[in-house]
Amino acid sequence: MLVLSQSDVHRLLTMPKCVELMRETLSALARGEATLPLRTVFAIPDGAFAVMPAALSNPSTVGAKLITVLPKNHGTQYDSHQGAVLLFDTGNGSLLSVMDASSITQIRTAAASGVATDALARQSATSLGILGAGVQGQSHLEAMCAVRPLKSAKIWSRNRDSAESLAKVAREKFGLDAAAVGSASEAVTGLDIVCATTSATEPVLLGEWLTPGTHVNAVGASQRHAREIDSATVVRSRLYVDRRESALKEPGDIIVPIENGEITPDHILGEVGEVLIGTAPGRTSDSDITLFKSLGLAIEDLASAHFLYAEARRQHAGVEVELGGMRH
Repeated sequence: MLVLSQSDVHRLLTMPKCVELMRETLSALARGEATLPLRTVFAIPDGAFAVMPAALSNPSTVGAKLITVLPKNHGTQYDSHQGAVLLFDTGNGSLLSVMDASSITQIRTAAASGVATDALARQSATSLGILGAGVQGQSHLEAMCAVRPLKSAKIWSRNRDSAESLAKVAREKFGLDAAAVGSASEAVTGLDIVCATTSATEPVLLGEWLTPGTHVNAVGASQRHAREIDSATVVRSRLYVDRRESALKEPGDIIVPIENGEITPDHILGEVGEVLIGTAPGRTSDSDITLFKSLGLAIEDLASAHFLYAEARRQHAGVEVELGGMRH
Protein backbone atom coordinates (compact mmCIF):
# COMPACT_ATOMS: atom_id res chain seq x y z
CA MET A 1 0.00 0.00 0.00
CA LEU A 2 1.26 3.46 -0.90
CA VAL A 3 0.92 6.36 1.55
CA LEU A 4 0.95 9.90 0.13
CA SER A 5 1.43 12.84 2.45
CA GLN A 6 0.11 16.37 2.21
CA SER A 7 3.37 17.54 0.64
CA ASP A 8 3.26 14.66 -1.86
CA VAL A 9 -0.21 15.68 -3.00
CA HIS A 10 0.69 19.36 -3.40
CA ARG A 11 3.78 18.47 -5.42
CA LEU A 12 2.11 15.96 -7.72
CA LEU A 13 -1.32 17.52 -8.33
CA THR A 14 -1.04 20.94 -9.98
CA MET A 15 -4.07 23.21 -10.32
CA PRO A 16 -4.15 23.18 -14.16
CA LYS A 17 -4.01 19.37 -14.12
CA CYS A 18 -6.73 19.15 -11.50
CA VAL A 19 -8.99 21.50 -13.49
CA GLU A 20 -8.58 19.12 -16.41
CA LEU A 21 -9.38 16.13 -14.17
CA MET A 22 -12.48 17.81 -12.72
CA ARG A 23 -13.74 18.68 -16.20
CA GLU A 24 -13.46 15.03 -17.20
CA THR A 25 -14.97 13.80 -13.93
CA LEU A 26 -18.00 16.10 -13.88
CA SER A 27 -18.66 15.23 -17.52
CA ALA A 28 -18.48 11.52 -16.64
CA LEU A 29 -21.05 12.05 -13.88
CA ALA A 30 -23.39 13.74 -16.35
CA ARG A 31 -23.01 10.79 -18.72
CA GLY A 32 -23.97 8.34 -15.98
CA GLU A 33 -20.48 6.86 -15.63
CA ALA A 34 -20.24 7.16 -11.84
CA THR A 35 -21.68 5.57 -8.72
CA LEU A 36 -22.14 8.27 -6.10
CA PRO A 37 -24.17 7.60 -2.94
CA LEU A 38 -25.01 10.59 -0.80
CA ARG A 39 -22.34 11.13 1.81
CA THR A 40 -22.96 9.97 5.36
CA VAL A 41 -22.45 12.77 7.87
CA PHE A 42 -23.00 12.69 11.63
CA ALA A 43 -22.27 15.13 14.41
CA ILE A 44 -19.22 14.92 16.63
CA PRO A 45 -18.17 17.46 19.27
CA ASP A 46 -17.66 20.84 17.55
CA GLY A 47 -18.19 19.45 14.06
CA ALA A 48 -18.97 16.46 11.89
CA PHE A 49 -17.57 13.20 10.59
CA ALA A 50 -18.23 12.32 6.95
CA VAL A 51 -17.85 9.20 4.83
CA MET A 52 -17.90 9.78 1.07
CA PRO A 53 -17.79 6.63 -1.12
CA ALA A 54 -17.77 6.55 -4.91
CA ALA A 55 -16.83 4.63 -8.03
CA LEU A 56 -15.94 5.62 -11.59
CA SER A 57 -16.26 3.35 -14.59
CA ASN A 58 -13.56 5.01 -16.71
CA PRO A 59 -10.98 4.84 -15.35
CA SER A 60 -12.19 1.89 -13.27
CA THR A 61 -11.81 3.27 -9.77
CA VAL A 62 -13.41 2.76 -6.36
CA GLY A 63 -12.73 4.34 -3.00
CA ALA A 64 -13.85 6.74 -0.32
CA LYS A 65 -12.91 9.84 1.59
CA LEU A 66 -13.21 9.87 5.38
CA ILE A 67 -12.91 13.25 7.06
CA THR A 68 -13.59 15.28 10.16
CA VAL A 69 -14.98 18.78 9.66
CA LEU A 70 -14.28 21.20 12.49
CA PRO A 71 -15.03 24.84 11.63
CA LYS A 72 -13.37 25.93 14.87
CA ASN A 73 -10.03 25.08 13.28
CA HIS A 74 -10.18 28.15 11.03
CA GLY A 75 -7.33 30.42 12.00
CA THR A 76 -5.42 27.66 13.79
CA GLN A 77 -2.61 25.34 12.66
CA TYR A 78 -5.18 22.68 11.74
CA ASP A 79 -7.27 22.49 8.57
CA SER A 80 -11.04 22.48 9.03
CA HIS A 81 -11.23 19.33 6.85
CA GLN A 82 -8.86 16.49 7.80
CA GLY A 83 -8.73 12.82 6.99
CA ALA A 84 -7.78 10.38 4.26
CA VAL A 85 -8.75 9.29 0.77
CA LEU A 86 -8.65 5.51 0.29
CA LEU A 87 -8.09 4.11 -3.20
CA PHE A 88 -8.83 0.43 -3.92
CA ASP A 89 -7.91 -1.95 -6.74
CA THR A 90 -11.12 -2.78 -8.62
CA GLY A 91 -9.62 -6.07 -9.83
CA ASN A 92 -8.63 -7.78 -6.59
CA GLY A 93 -10.14 -5.47 -3.98
CA SER A 94 -6.88 -4.58 -2.28
CA LEU A 95 -6.22 -1.17 -0.75
CA LEU A 96 -3.80 0.54 -3.12
CA SER A 97 -3.23 3.83 -1.36
CA VAL A 98 -4.04 6.11 1.56
CA MET A 99 -3.67 9.81 0.80
CA ASP A 100 -3.96 13.03 2.76
CA ALA A 101 -7.49 14.35 2.32
CA SER A 102 -6.93 17.98 3.34
CA SER A 103 -4.69 18.72 0.37
CA ILE A 104 -6.84 16.82 -2.13
CA THR A 105 -9.96 18.63 -0.87
CA GLN A 106 -8.21 21.98 -1.08
CA ILE A 107 -7.10 21.52 -4.68
CA ARG A 108 -10.07 19.66 -6.19
CA THR A 109 -12.69 22.00 -4.66
CA ALA A 110 -11.11 25.03 -6.27
CA ALA A 111 -10.48 23.13 -9.50
CA ALA A 112 -14.20 22.25 -9.73
CA SER A 113 -15.00 25.94 -9.29
CA GLY A 114 -12.48 26.60 -12.05
CA VAL A 115 -14.39 24.25 -14.35
CA ALA A 116 -17.68 25.96 -13.49
CA THR A 117 -16.15 29.38 -14.02
CA ASP A 118 -14.72 28.39 -17.37
CA ALA A 119 -18.13 27.07 -18.43
CA LEU A 120 -20.28 29.91 -17.07
CA ALA A 121 -18.32 33.15 -16.61
CA ARG A 122 -17.99 35.69 -19.39
CA GLN A 123 -14.98 35.06 -21.60
CA SER A 124 -14.00 38.70 -21.03
CA ALA A 125 -13.87 38.34 -17.23
CA THR A 126 -10.76 39.98 -15.76
CA SER A 127 -11.70 40.97 -12.18
CA LEU A 128 -12.07 38.73 -9.14
CA GLY A 129 -13.57 39.13 -5.70
CA ILE A 130 -12.85 36.65 -2.90
CA LEU A 131 -14.78 36.42 0.35
CA GLY A 132 -12.71 34.45 2.85
CA ALA A 133 -8.92 34.32 2.80
CA GLY A 134 -8.33 30.87 4.24
CA VAL A 135 -7.28 27.66 2.50
CA GLN A 136 -10.08 27.78 -0.07
CA GLY A 137 -9.61 31.49 -0.72
CA GLN A 138 -5.98 30.76 -1.57
CA SER A 139 -6.73 27.81 -3.83
CA HIS A 140 -9.60 29.62 -5.56
CA LEU A 141 -7.28 32.48 -6.43
CA GLU A 142 -5.04 29.97 -8.19
CA ALA A 143 -7.95 28.21 -9.91
CA MET A 144 -9.52 31.41 -11.21
CA CYS A 145 -6.18 32.54 -12.61
CA ALA A 146 -5.92 29.16 -14.36
CA VAL A 147 -9.14 29.65 -16.34
CA ARG A 148 -9.35 33.41 -17.00
CA PRO A 149 -6.73 36.11 -17.78
CA LEU A 150 -7.39 38.05 -14.59
CA LYS A 151 -5.99 41.52 -14.03
CA SER A 152 -7.34 42.57 -10.62
CA ALA A 153 -8.66 41.17 -7.35
CA LYS A 154 -10.38 42.41 -4.20
CA ILE A 155 -10.22 40.26 -1.10
CA TRP A 156 -12.29 40.46 2.08
CA SER A 157 -11.98 38.44 5.25
CA ARG A 158 -13.11 38.88 8.81
CA ASN A 159 -9.39 38.63 9.54
CA ARG A 160 -7.84 41.66 7.87
CA ASP A 161 -4.32 40.24 8.13
CA SER A 162 -5.39 37.14 6.19
CA ALA A 163 -6.91 39.30 3.47
CA GLU A 164 -3.75 41.38 3.24
CA SER A 165 -1.64 38.25 3.02
CA LEU A 166 -3.72 36.77 0.19
CA ALA A 167 -3.71 40.09 -1.67
CA LYS A 168 0.08 40.03 -1.48
CA VAL A 169 0.12 36.54 -3.00
CA ALA A 170 -2.21 37.74 -5.76
CA ARG A 171 0.19 40.58 -6.55
CA GLU A 172 3.49 38.74 -6.26
CA LYS A 173 2.62 35.26 -7.57
CA PHE A 174 -0.10 36.03 -10.09
CA GLY A 175 0.69 39.61 -11.09
CA LEU A 176 -2.75 40.99 -10.22
CA ASP A 177 -3.63 44.49 -9.12
CA ALA A 178 -4.91 43.19 -5.79
CA ALA A 179 -5.99 44.73 -2.50
CA ALA A 180 -7.64 43.76 0.75
CA VAL A 181 -10.92 45.63 1.23
CA GLY A 182 -12.88 46.56 4.31
CA SER A 183 -16.29 45.11 3.47
CA ALA A 184 -17.80 42.11 1.71
CA SER A 185 -19.86 44.39 -0.52
CA GLU A 186 -16.71 46.10 -1.77
CA ALA A 187 -15.26 42.69 -2.69
CA VAL A 188 -18.35 41.82 -4.75
CA THR A 189 -19.82 44.88 -6.42
CA GLY A 190 -18.84 45.49 -10.03
CA LEU A 191 -16.64 42.42 -10.35
CA ASP A 192 -16.72 39.72 -13.03
CA ILE A 193 -16.09 36.66 -10.82
CA VAL A 194 -16.86 36.26 -7.11
CA CYS A 195 -15.76 33.32 -4.93
CA ALA A 196 -17.41 32.85 -1.54
CA THR A 197 -15.07 30.60 0.44
CA THR A 198 -15.89 31.39 4.07
CA SER A 199 -16.84 29.34 7.12
CA ALA A 200 -19.89 31.56 7.69
CA THR A 201 -23.19 30.08 8.84
CA GLU A 202 -25.12 33.28 8.08
CA PRO A 203 -25.02 35.00 4.66
CA VAL A 204 -21.99 37.15 3.96
CA LEU A 205 -22.87 37.62 0.27
CA LEU A 206 -26.06 39.57 -0.50
CA GLY A 207 -27.70 39.39 -3.91
CA GLU A 208 -28.34 43.14 -3.99
CA TRP A 209 -24.58 43.69 -4.32
CA LEU A 210 -24.20 41.66 -7.50
CA THR A 211 -23.67 43.40 -10.81
CA PRO A 212 -25.27 41.99 -13.99
CA GLY A 213 -22.83 39.65 -15.70
CA THR A 214 -21.14 38.39 -12.53
CA HIS A 215 -20.34 34.72 -12.03
CA VAL A 216 -20.41 33.47 -8.43
CA ASN A 217 -18.82 30.35 -6.94
CA ALA A 218 -20.25 29.52 -3.49
CA VAL A 219 -18.32 26.74 -1.76
CA GLY A 220 -18.25 27.44 1.98
CA ALA A 221 -21.58 26.12 3.29
CA SER A 222 -22.51 22.45 2.93
CA GLN A 223 -25.07 21.79 5.67
CA ARG A 224 -28.71 22.82 5.94
CA HIS A 225 -28.09 24.98 9.02
CA ALA A 226 -25.40 27.02 7.24
CA ARG A 227 -25.82 29.74 4.61
CA GLU A 228 -23.03 31.72 3.00
CA ILE A 229 -25.18 33.47 0.38
CA ASP A 230 -28.63 34.97 0.88
CA SER A 231 -31.82 34.04 -0.95
CA ALA A 232 -31.62 37.10 -3.19
CA THR A 233 -28.32 35.81 -4.59
CA VAL A 234 -29.98 32.53 -5.52
CA VAL A 235 -33.15 34.13 -6.86
CA ARG A 236 -31.27 36.59 -9.08
CA SER A 237 -28.97 33.95 -10.52
CA ARG A 238 -29.00 31.23 -13.11
CA LEU A 239 -28.24 28.41 -10.66
CA TYR A 240 -25.94 25.46 -11.34
CA VAL A 241 -24.70 22.74 -9.00
CA ASP A 242 -22.19 19.90 -8.99
CA ARG A 243 -24.99 17.39 -8.34
CA ARG A 244 -28.75 17.92 -8.05
CA GLU A 245 -29.45 15.21 -5.47
CA SER A 246 -26.89 16.59 -3.07
CA ALA A 247 -27.87 20.21 -3.68
CA LEU A 248 -31.51 19.53 -2.81
CA LYS A 249 -30.70 17.71 0.44
CA GLU A 250 -27.63 19.31 1.99
CA PRO A 251 -26.97 23.09 1.71
CA GLY A 252 -28.98 25.77 3.46
CA ASP A 253 -28.03 28.09 0.59
CA ILE A 254 -30.57 26.24 -1.58
CA ILE A 255 -32.85 24.49 0.92
CA VAL A 256 -33.89 27.69 2.74
CA PRO A 257 -35.11 29.61 -0.34
CA ILE A 258 -36.98 26.47 -1.47
CA GLU A 259 -38.65 26.04 1.92
CA ASN A 260 -39.53 29.75 1.96
CA GLY A 261 -41.18 29.47 -1.47
CA GLU A 262 -38.70 31.87 -3.10
CA ILE A 263 -37.58 29.26 -5.65
CA THR A 264 -38.52 25.74 -6.65
CA PRO A 265 -36.14 22.83 -7.34
CA ASP A 266 -36.49 23.69 -11.03
CA HIS A 267 -34.49 26.84 -10.35
CA ILE A 268 -31.46 24.57 -10.69
CA LEU A 269 -30.83 24.82 -14.43
CA GLY A 270 -28.30 22.03 -14.53
CA GLU A 271 -25.27 20.30 -13.14
CA VAL A 272 -22.01 21.75 -14.40
CA GLY A 273 -21.22 18.43 -16.06
CA GLU A 274 -24.47 18.69 -18.01
CA VAL A 275 -23.42 22.11 -19.26
CA LEU A 276 -20.08 20.64 -20.31
CA ILE A 277 -21.63 17.84 -22.37
CA GLY A 278 -24.35 20.08 -23.82
CA THR A 279 -27.44 18.64 -22.11
CA ALA A 280 -28.11 21.75 -19.98
CA PRO A 281 -28.04 25.41 -21.05
CA GLY A 282 -25.32 27.70 -19.77
CA ARG A 283 -25.00 31.47 -19.83
CA THR A 284 -27.39 33.07 -22.32
CA SER A 285 -26.16 36.67 -22.27
CA ASP A 286 -23.41 38.89 -20.88
CA SER A 287 -25.90 40.31 -18.37
CA ASP A 288 -26.75 36.96 -16.75
CA ILE A 289 -25.72 36.43 -13.15
CA THR A 290 -24.58 32.82 -12.91
CA LEU A 291 -24.13 30.91 -9.66
CA PHE A 292 -22.29 27.64 -9.04
CA LYS A 293 -23.20 26.09 -5.69
CA SER A 294 -20.47 23.59 -4.89
CA LEU A 295 -20.79 20.85 -2.29
CA GLY A 296 -17.82 18.72 -3.28
CA LEU A 297 -18.24 15.18 -4.56
CA ALA A 298 -16.47 11.94 -3.69
CA ILE A 299 -15.82 11.30 -7.39
CA GLU A 300 -13.69 14.46 -7.40
CA ASP A 301 -11.55 13.01 -4.62
CA LEU A 302 -11.47 9.63 -6.34
CA ALA A 303 -10.38 11.00 -9.72
CA SER A 304 -7.67 13.01 -8.00
CA ALA A 305 -6.54 9.93 -6.08
CA HIS A 306 -6.41 7.79 -9.22
CA PHE A 307 -4.19 10.37 -10.92
CA LEU A 308 -2.02 10.81 -7.83
CA TYR A 309 -1.45 7.08 -7.44
CA ALA A 310 -0.31 6.69 -11.05
CA GLU A 311 1.87 9.80 -10.86
CA ALA A 312 3.42 8.76 -7.55
CA ARG A 313 4.28 5.36 -8.99
CA ARG A 314 5.85 7.04 -12.01
CA GLN A 315 7.93 9.39 -9.86
CA HIS A 316 8.67 6.84 -7.10
CA ALA A 317 6.99 9.09 -4.54
CA GLY A 318 5.28 8.20 -1.27
CA VAL A 319 5.95 5.52 1.33
CA GLU A 320 5.20 1.82 0.95
CA VAL A 321 3.44 0.10 3.87
CA GLU A 322 2.59 -3.58 4.15
CA LEU A 323 -1.01 -3.66 5.29
CA GLY A 324 -2.11 -7.24 4.63
CA GLY A 325 -4.92 -8.79 2.62
CA MET A 326 -2.69 -11.25 0.74
CA ARG A 327 -2.21 -14.94 1.48
CA HIS A 328 1.34 -16.02 2.21
